[in-house]
Amino acid sequence: MTDTTTFLNELTTLLGERGLLREPDVMARYVSDWAGDTLGMPLAIARPANTADVAEVAKRCYEHGIAMTPQGGHSGLVAGALPADNGQELVISLERLNSVRAIDPVNFTITVDAGCILENVKLAAAEHDCDFPLSLGAQGSCQIGGNIATNAGGLNVLRYGMMRELVLGLEVVLPDGRIWESLNTLHKDNRGYDLQQLFLGSEGTLGIVTGAVLKLSPRPTQNRTALLGLPSIQAVIDLYGLARRECCDLLTAFELIPRRCIELAIEATPELRDPLEDAYPWYVLMEVAATGPVDLSALLEALLETGMERELVLDGALAASDTQSAQLWQFRESMLEGQRRRGEHLRTDISVPISAIPDFVARASEVVMAASPECEIIAYGHVGDGNLHFNILPPTAMADSDKKAHLHGLEERLFEVLDGFNGSISAEHGIGRTKQAPYLARLSPVERELVSGVKALFDPKGLMNPGRILPAVE
Repeated sequence: MTDTTTFLNELTTLLGERGLLREPDVMARYVSDWAGDTLGMPLAIARPANTADVAEVAKRCYEHGIAMTPQGGHSGLVAGALPADNGQELVISLERLNSVRAIDPVNFTITVDAGCILENVKLAAAEHDCDFPLSLGAQGSCQIGGNIATNAGGLNVLRYGMMRELVLGLEVVLPDGRIWESLNTLHKDNRGYDLQQLFLGSEGTLGIVTGAVLKLSPRPTQNRTALLGLPSIQAVIDLYGLARRECCDLLTAFELIPRRCIELAIEATPELRDPLEDAYPWYVLMEVAATGPVDLSALLEALLETGMERELVLDGALAASDTQSAQLWQFRESMLEGQRRRGEHLRTDISVPISAIPDFVARASEVVMAASPECEIIAYGHVGDGNLHFNILPPTAMADSDKKAHLHGLEERLFEVLDGFNGSISAEHGIGRTKQAPYLARLSPVERELVSGVKALFDPKGLMNPGRILPAVE
C-alpha cells in the first residue's frame, strides 16, 4: 500500500484542484443517496473531466492498491455507489463527463458521456425528433453510466425493455486503467461474445463506463393517459391482459397503484386532489403512445368500455391534454415522496411472473401481517414486467432503534415467499451491499463459481467497487 498523502498529491497534480476534493464538508454530498442512506467518508473524491483522466486515475489506483468506487447521480437504492466507512475508497465521480458526443437521427443512435443526466439525453434526442425511452422518477439527476451499471428499468420496460436492450456500444475503463472501446453503432452485430453485456448490471464491479451508444426510437407524436379505479388486484391483471392484446405495442406503461399510495401522494403534494369521485381499492395508471395517424382516443375508449362491461374497471379519468397527463403521473411520483416522509421503511423491487402477482401479493401480505400485525404494506409496481415494490412501513409506535432489525426480519420472510414463486429479489435496483446476503444465499455453487470467475478475470486485485454484489477480497 502506498502512502496516501503522496498518492492524493499525485491525483491533485493530474486533475487539478477542481478534480480532487479532500475536505470532509465538501465531500459530504458524495456519501448519501436519494433515500437518505449514508455511509462513511471516502479517501477523497476524484472528478476526472474525460475518459483519459478516468483511465489515469484507475491506473494509479491499481498500481497503489487503492479501492475505487465509481459514482453517478446518487439515485441508487442499494448502497452500491456509496463509499465504505473505512476511509480507504476513492470515489470516482463521473459528473464532469457530461457531453453528448454525437446524434444520428437516421440510424436512431446517440453517443454520450457516462456522466450525462438522463433527462438531458432525452431532451437532446427530442431536438432531433427522436426519443430515448428510458423513463425513471430520478431522470432529472441519475446519470447514464449509473443506468448502465444497474441495468435500469423504469416505467416503459413493457414496450422498450430494460437498459440492456437500449445500449448498442460502450466505452469502459478497466480496473488497471486500460480502455476498452466498443462504441458500436450497429443494430446487428453477431461477432462472438458480447462483452458489453457483462458491464450492464455489473454495478461498477468490473470497470467504469465512460461512454455509451444508446438506441433511440421515433418520438411519439401523441399519447393518452388514463387513471382507472378497479375492484381487485385480479381485475388489474385481467385488464392488463386485455390491454396488451387490444393496444399491442402502443401500450407504454401500466402501473399498479393501491389506494394507500393515492393517499400518500396527496399528503406529499397537497395541491393534488382525489382523481376520481369515489375511492377504490386499486388503481391503474396506463399510457398509450404512437407516431402517425392512429386514433389513440378511440383505442383507449374502446378498451375501457370493454373493461367496464367485464366489470374490471369501475371508473376512470382520461387526460385530455399533456397538462392533465402530467397531473395524473404526479400521483405516481408523489407517492414515493409520501413514503420517504414516513422515515425508515423496507423498500423492495422484486419480480414474479405477471400472472402470479395476485397470488403473490395475497400470500406475502398474509405472512408479513402474521409476523407484524401493526405494520403497513404498500404494494405497487410495473405490472407489464412483473416488477413489484412490496414496501413495508414499520409500526408507528416502534422505536427508531428497533426498526432496522424488525424490517430485516420481515424482508427475510418476504423473500421466502418469493422463492416459492420462483421470483427475483431484485428486478431493477440491483444487489449493491444491501441485498448481497440474500443474493449469495440463492446462488447455486456453479453460478457462484462463474460469477466469481468473471469478477476475478476483470478485477484480479479486487479494487473495483469492492464489497458490492460479491464480498470484498481480503
